[in-house]
Amino acid sequence: MTKVAVFGAGSWGTAFAVVLANAGNHVSLWARRETLCTDINTAHENPDYLPGLRLPDAITATHDPAAAADGAEAVVLAVPSQSLRENLADWAGVLPNAVPLVSLMKGVELGTTKRMSEVIAELTGAGPERIAVVSGPNLAREIAEGQPAASVVACADEGTAARLQKLCHSPTFRPYTNNDVVGCELGGACKNVIALAVGMAVGLGFGDNARASVITRGLAEIARLGTALGADEHTFSGLAGLGDLVATCSSPLSRNRTFGEKLGQGMTVAEIASGTRQVAEGVKSCASISELAHHHDVEMPIVEHVTKVVAGEMTPKDMLFSLVSRSAKSERWG
Repeated sequence: MTKVAVFGAGSWGTAFAVVLANAGNHVSLWARRETLCTDINTAHENPDYLPGLRLPDAITATHDPAAAADGAEAVVLAVPSQSLRENLADWAGVLPNAVPLVSLMKGVELGTTKRMSEVIAELTGAGPERIAVVSGPNLAREIAEGQPAASVVACADEGTAARLQKLCHSPTFRPYTNNDVVGCELGGACKNVIALAVGMAVGLGFGDNARASVITRGLAEIARLGTALGADEHTFSGLAGLGDLVATCSSPLSRNRTFGEKLGQGMTVAEIASGTRQVAEGVKSCASISELAHHHDVEMPIVEHVTKVVAGEMTPKDMLFSLVSRSAKSERWG
């Protein structure tokens, strides 16, 4: 039985551990809190992030990163994106050499505007042939429950991507391979910001036309940025682009959509954040994505407007009407 280490016992890290276990692997799940490890090992449940769901016996939890990594043939990283650098600085010495490092994170680092694969490369010295990304419509609860889902495993090395595809292919989880790491990462990070905007429209009581308009124009923004950074434009019409965007913008299970909805209802960022353990990655990454777009002279008005709302510089209602009232001009596609 192959051992896989998953670093991060939040909802998506735990759900992906379930996928790996259901695919026939032994999973060592690293959790920050020892009390959560005890719950997982004794009750086979993650009560903080996936309450009421029994985890497979093949999943064991540990607070010791060396124990989690020991003997692992692949390492999956599933911590909040803005904490990756700090965590990897602690873990780099215990991660096994030559094994694939898989990012489940969907964010862009504040301050550096680096994608998560770039942070992994910098902190571990791993080459592109070892660094992979899993992205797609990844609503954790549904996947952990065994509902059918598909995702993309992206890596510059086709052999690594194929190996990881087999590692996480379960009866209910279908991974596809891709070599467009840049496109998959940007699709995953940017869709969280678009979901915040859609959530604000929902919270304000606007209907399907407003939601569909934000989703469609959001996809155009993501594709513009991705193309400028060398991504394959076809990635954005697939699972890691449109598929992930639709799921995150449409489902009440989406943390970013729900966060945006509460903003639209009049709550502040601080009020919403204080009421949940979950991290809405778009709230943290919107500023870095906006900065990345500016560096590459890419126009991303939805991302820029969301960033202003998060910073308290604009109300959700003003944001949406400002987007609609922008001066009309010819664009490549609508």
